[in-house]
Amino acid sequence: MRGDDTKQAALFSLVSPEQRVPKDHPLRAIKVLAERVLSSLSRTFAGMYSKTGRPSIPPERLLKAQVLMALYSVRSDRMFCEQLDYNLLFRWFLDMTMDEPAFDHSSFTKNRDRLLEHDVAGQFFAGVVNEARALGLMSSDHFTVDGTLIDAWASLKSFRPKDETPEDRDPPDDPGNPTVNFHGEQRRNDTHASTTDPQAKLARKGNGKEAKLSFSAHALMENRNGLLVDLRVDAATGTAERENALAMLKAHVHAGATVGGDKGYNHRAFVDGCRELGITPHVAEKTKHNAIDARTTRHAGYSVSMRIRKRVEEIFGWGKTTADLRRTRFRGIARTQQRGYFIGAALNLLRIARMSPIAG
Repeated sequence: MRGDDTKQAALFSLVSPEQRVPKDHPLRAIKVLAERVLSSLSRTFAGMYSKTGRPSIPPERLLKAQVLMALYSVRSDRMFCEQLDYNLLFRWFLDMTMDEPAFDHSSFTKNRDRLLEHDVAGQFFAGVVNEARALGLMSSDHFTVDGTLIDAWASLKSFRPKDETPEDRDPPDDPGNPTVNFHGEQRRNDTHASTTDPQAKLARKGNGKEAKLSFSAHALMENRNGLLVDLRVDAATGTAERENALAMLKAHVHAGATVGGDKGYNHRAFVDGCRELGITPHVAEKTKHNAIDARTTRHAGYSVSMRIRKRVEEIFGWGKTTADLRRTRFRGIARTQQRGYFIGAALNLLRIARMSPIAG
């Protein structure tokens, strides 16, 4: 029998968001994990706010909102707040009632500096890593490092000589999108800088690739389940990959472990740095200027590292396609790093929830 297309909605409803979310929805396990980590940060949150004045939006909600934005490819704060008005799943995840107003997008902007000052994003990411370690999901002996470039929120037109003054520039033909002719001009990071984001550097990923204003991102992955151990954002320099990799290994990896890497890490400085830390460098071989030899490659573990190290590319692939990290929405290394921590935490939460059944 055909149903009636009733136009009048019910005046009252006794259905809660909890009832509308399926019992087997993957966000249920992620919510349990996220709230467990956030509860451990309660003392940090208490020190961030005054004991008097008007209550603000709970920081727990703001952090869980960042996880949702990464998981559901929401590209801006304004768009998220718009969806929060009618998305039952988002409201349930943030523990909001049906009649509670959505918070304004400016709440993210106002609280971002406060979260940055207290390194809340870094603590949240570290808490997620500790949860994975407590569940026995992380290897303590075998790791992989890799790096990539993140496009900066700056145009090549903003890459101007450092000694240039506003008086030296010709009046723009179009103030919103001026014509800039830099044909034949040699532009380098030591002589030029972006007027939009001075911390962005002109870089390219490989030969034959175009140079863009970029930041560098560096990941340390454990090899058992491909979980992130550390994720760092830095200036895009020629040595950033090796320097950040050694810093992450020194902070998280004990002597006797192995670390895999592509040919970019087959460099004498990186290999010697690993051996000084007591870590065996399982880096891809090169035909010329090879920094490793048969003493490393003859072991069966080297072949295993070479096979598993490719999984680290999935981390950057997910971050750039799903979590919108291909091009940062923020200016400066610190804010891009903050966003990177949230994306890394969201990816780890997603993978942990799939591997470890957690009661809701």
